[in-house]
Amino acid sequence: MTAPEGRGIAGRTGTFRILHVSTGNVCRSPITERLTRHALVDRLGDPLSGGLIVESAGTWGHEGAPMEANAEVVLADFGADATGFVGRELLDEHVIRADLVLTATRDHRAQVISMGHSAGLRTFTLKEFTRLVRAIDPATLPDPRDEGVVERARALVRAAAALRGWLLAPTAEADEVYDPYGAPITFFRSIGDEINQALDPVVTALTGVAAPH
Repeated sequence: MTAPEGRGIAGRTGTFRILHVSTGNVCRSPITERLTRHALVDRLGDPLSGGLIVESAGTWGHEGAPMEANAEVVLADFGADATGFVGRELLDEHVIRADLVLTATRDHRAQVISMGHSAGLRTFTLKEFTRLVRAIDPATLPDPRDEGVVERARALVRAAAALRGWLLAPTAEADEVYDPYGAPITFFRSIGDEINQALDPVVTALTGVAAPH
């Protein structure tokens, strides 16, 4: 039996796989996945050349479904590509392969961790990870030009996990991204802005490259 691709707990060294998780995998996690890819392209040109792979799935994922039309509109607002997206149910293999799991809410985080696979140290809510990343001195991370983006990303996850018990959220709600499913486009856009703002410092920390201005 061949080990799954990616590192996670499976063992490949050349890639770093980021998994975004929400409920249906038709609103929040597709937006987060595609905004992450868009930001990585802005910084690296081709994220795959740096070894970064970005995916998403849902704890009650609408398997095979397209993303919500309003989610596509939000991505278009940011110039991000929505084409070819297909919803997925979160499976054990997705968690096993992931080096970093970023969830929309604390409930999603708890569900991922409950699946096992040593997921606890690499699973965070998106906003929790952003808060932890902001507290990490970039100078303590490997230089991506010398050691590569994958090694830097792994070190970032280890550093964030070590900080988690020391840097708590100001409120329980601070780590949540609320579900816009069925809401008007104005709410989708506010959630898109929220996700985009949370992702910016994360992608900068992962790659060592600030957003172009």
